[in-house]
Amino acid sequence: MLKRIGLAILIIFIVIVMATFTANNTGMIDIDLAFAQVHTSIPLAFTVAFAFGWLFGILCMGFFAVKLINERRMLRRSLKLTENEVSSLRSLPLSDAD
Repeated sequence: MLKRIGLAILIIFIVIVMATFTANNTGMIDIDLAFAQVHTSIPLAFTVAFAFGWLFGILCMGFFAVKLINERRMLRRSLKLTENEVSSLRSLPLSDAD
């Protein structure tokens, strides 16, 4: 519940900041992309840059999550093999006892 309220407050804050930024910067800019030149408004350019940065961050976190899942799977397999080995060693009779 607290997490949802915090997320809602964060989204409202971001919307307010974006609305304020848009109201204060109504100019136009030229963006040279090396293969094309785009004439757009400042708020749209910043919104697109923010969206691409957000998507890049999600992509990077996705790769990190896949790496962690793979590592966890390998550790579980290693743990299972080690537990089986310990179990088989415990079932062996003592040969050094006199």
